[in-house]
Amino acid sequence: MLRAAKEVRLMNNETAMRQAALQIRRDILTMVHAAGSGHPGGSLSAADLVAALYFSDMFRCDPNHPDWMDRDRFILSKGHTAPVLYSALARRGFFPPGELLTLRRLDSRLQGHPKRGATPGLDCSSGSLGQGLSISNGIAFALRRRESSARVYCLMGDGELQEGQVWEAALFAAQHKLSNVCAIVDYNGIQLDGSVSEIKEVFPLREKWESFGWHVLEADGHDVCAVYQAFAQARAYADGPTVLLAKTVKGKGVSFMENRAEWHGKAPNDEEYRAAMAELEAMA
Repeated sequence: MLRAAKEVRLMNNETAMRQAALQIRRDILTMVHAAGSGHPGGSLSAADLVAALYFSDMFRCDPNHPDWMDRDRFILSKGHTAPVLYSALARRGFFPPGELLTLRRLDSRLQGHPKRGATPGLDCSSGSLGQGLSISNGIAFALRRRESSARVYCLMGDGELQEGQVWEAALFAAQHKLSNVCAIVDYNGIQLDGSVSEIKEVFPLREKWESFGWHVLEADGHDVCAVYQAFAQARAYADGPTVLLAKTVKGKGVSFMENRAEWHGKAPNDEEYRAAMAELEAMA
């Protein structure tokens, strides 16, 4: 069941961020179950990362003026996990939470992958993996030319780092010292067909990003306070781009979905949905 939105208080408040992450997880399951399709695994693993950004004082945006020029930008490079972003946008007040139940329907503003111009609060269309960091660089470069203090956050999957374009973009950001870019890697170790290490290993990530000239931070991606502090460190770093390597669990919060590749892109049936929601309610 989708609950009514409450007034959002923006601060470094662990309880508020944790409650937001729990609500996002409820929304993800409800959306994907109602649609009968979607990507719950990677959406659930990113819930705490998105909550620590959108439900703290870290991310500047205005739901009443979604195109405010000096807002921070969020690029969901792994666009198949759109439910996690749609929930955050709805709960921040960009559109009514009840609209989340229209996920993937014809004529809905909430398509299976983000579509810029259709959904309030979206800064970029996405879906083809590997492109988000390049887009983030372009936006960040333009913002700097305008002398704007706005920042650009780009959420990627670890399997996505197998795309060569990511590393071309990493070189560009480092060469131009784009300190207004913060990349976030949802490092859950699992992609569509199995584990990242079995398909195409990307480890060791810290050494690779550092060799490309990036400031590297690491955190438990399910510890909202640790994630918040990492974002604060990224914002304070002025010598180039920052990447947060966030260690997460695919399907986090639902025991039978955790660390299971089959839940990358499968909707729960009625029984599974009730069981999953019961687990989440027990965490409240």
